[in-house]
Amino acid sequence: MIKLIVGLGNPGQQYEKTRHNAGFLFLDSLASERSCNWSNKSAFQGLIAEYNCGGEKVLLLKPQGYMNRSGQSVGKVAMYYKLSPEEILVVHDELDFEAGVLKLKKDGGHAGHNGLRDIIAHLGSKNFYRLRIGIGRPSAASVVADYVLSVPSKSDLQLLGSAIDLGKEFIDSIVAGDTAVVMNKLNS
Repeated sequence: MIKLIVGLGNPGQQYEKTRHNAGFLFLDSLASERSCNWSNKSAFQGLIAEYNCGGEKVLLLKPQGYMNRSGQSVGKVAMYYKLSPEEILVVHDELDFEAGVLKLKKDGGHAGHNGLRDIIAHLGSKNFYRLRIGIGRPSAASVVADYVLSVPSKSDLQLLGSAIDLGKEFIDSIVAGDTAVVMNKLNS
């Protein structure tokens, strides 16, 4: 069962609607739908909310350090609540998928994603779940940083919104541990 859902992004108004903030956008939408209230928890270096899923408390976390420091916040929450990596779902942007593609996986490397790299380092494990939201890849590798930190086109923004809505449809199944079923549906 998933007990912590982490959305990755960068804090600050200038990053709010950027591709790199797909995880934050997902959690904001989920929190709004579930009538959750965010609390700033400085001890966790993040914003925390919670909701009830099938009688179980599920924590939502938006780390408030920059993307490449996300692991500090995730590690502190995991340690405080005594969570194993298998009880954590990280929602993040994925360059290797076209805009709007949504896939679920467990473990694996960081594929150059600095947020995932830091989480793996702080958890001492890569054995957590990832809900990957496709944002597409720019044609020139040299502009990746500018690309992920830019606002998507109107059509890509619609695709991102559709992926977020689809993720919310499956979130209770993921939290309940029906991950194999969800992977079969999303990843095929």
